Amino acid sequence: METYYELVSKQRNFFLSGKTKDVSYRIEALKLLAQVIRSHETELMDALKKDLNKSRFDSYITEIGIVLEEIRFTLKHVKDWSQPRRVKSALAQAGSKSYIYPEPYGVTLIISPWNYPFQLAIAPLIGAIAAGNCTLLKPSELTPETSKLLAKLLHENFPEEYITVVQGDAQTSQFLLKEKLDYIFFTGSVPVGKVIMEAAAKNLTPVTLELGGKSPCIVHKDANLKLAAKRIAWGKFINAGQTCVAPDYLYVHREIKKQFTQLLIEAIKELYSEDVFKTGEFTRIVSERHFNRLKTFLIDGKPVYGGKYAIDLLTIEPTVLVDISWEDSVMQDEIFGPILPILEYENDNFMMTKINERPKPLALYIFSESKDFQDKILSNISFGGGCINDTVYHLSSPYLPFGGVGESGIGAYHGKGSFDVFTHEKSILKQTTRFDLPFRYPNRKNALKQIKMFIK
Repeated sequence: METYYELVSKQRNFFLSGKTKDVSYRIEALKLLAQVIRSHETELMDALKKDLNKSRFDSYITEIGIVLEEIRFTLKHVKDWSQPRRVKSALAQAGSKSYIYPEPYGVTLIISPWNYPFQLAIAPLIGAIAAGNCTLLKPSELTPETSKLLAKLLHENFPEEYITVVQGDAQTSQFLLKEKLDYIFFTGSVPVGKVIMEAAAKNLTPVTLELGGKSPCIVHKDANLKLAAKRIAWGKFINAGQTCVAPDYLYVHREIKKQFTQLLIEAIKELYSEDVFKTGEFTRIVSERHFNRLKTFLIDGKPVYGGKYAIDLLTIEPTVLVDISWEDSVMQDEIFGPILPILEYENDNFMMTKINERPKPLALYIFSESKDFQDKILSNISFGGGCINDTVYHLSSPYLPFGGVGESGIGAYHGKGSFDVFTHEKSILKQTTRFDLPFRYPNRKNALKQIKMFIK
């Protein structure tokens, strides 16, 4: 049986040496990581093109640029985040001082997915480095060129006892999960997330799970329809819909459904051309298995735009489906592809009830000019995070922690959230020796009466 015991032991010994706890060591590692990324941008873009047919623009905006910005933000703040911070002491602790000491967990495992194979591997790694951990990184085998390049770049620039890439398939992940780790960070599907959590439970290892689900996008009758159509088309079809927070389906008010659908079709043509097969710039589906799964959804409802596909290119053109019901196969699980079903609603409460009958989504989007309507949705539906009058864009803010709730995930990261995820907050009370409060001790006359008077 394959084992990673020696590798984990090597990382644990390096962690126990205390080097990674030195904030200056973390800062230098983050600077080096940024330098490596900048000097290999072209190679990264080439790898992403081979794996997923990503355009250079998409590769930079969704993979490379967002990671460089995350490093810049972290470098600016990591020194402050790493300092012990003083908090208030209770009245019963008169004379004491209270502090919270941020400390790294130790040896961490990051299992990253294939849809954004660079960004979703490096973004959590930034948090692990900033917090002072050692890291085993397991990238996806479905994007071999990007995974191979990641392994090469990290191996050439960081010692394996600090950061190392372990390549392999699902069985490799299973072997890694058998080791005693200090933290596990996983991005992927709900079924695999359950497997990760079960394995972590055997060693009581804490986890962050970034999962998915069917993220609704609500277009109310008072929305700016042209802008809504453009922003939804962008958020849905970027990366061929293979985005965990992509709008999974639309809930459009009946009064404006026809007008909005036409505007959406125009926006798709404007952003992605009328023939994605001819331009060759549209992201491909990652594998034949995923392609065949998506193809079965094309028989649901009625396509008002798209519906064509080419298996030799693993490409499905942007597709919009109408006449869809909750019973259709396309509405049973997360789509994770360039297919967008449209449901209609007339009654707000009925629409919210239908959403709430399903597992809590990772994201939700509202297009409306009415603050009352916006607040009604926000107050009555639980979801990970989202946008009002936009899609997907909340992911780009380092000030907004990103994560799910319920079946869409556990924990949140980005910005300081990435540091916090990989940090244990150790609470310390520093007590005075100049005096000793007698009421805490039981050997006094009327001790219970006195303590009750003090603690009300």
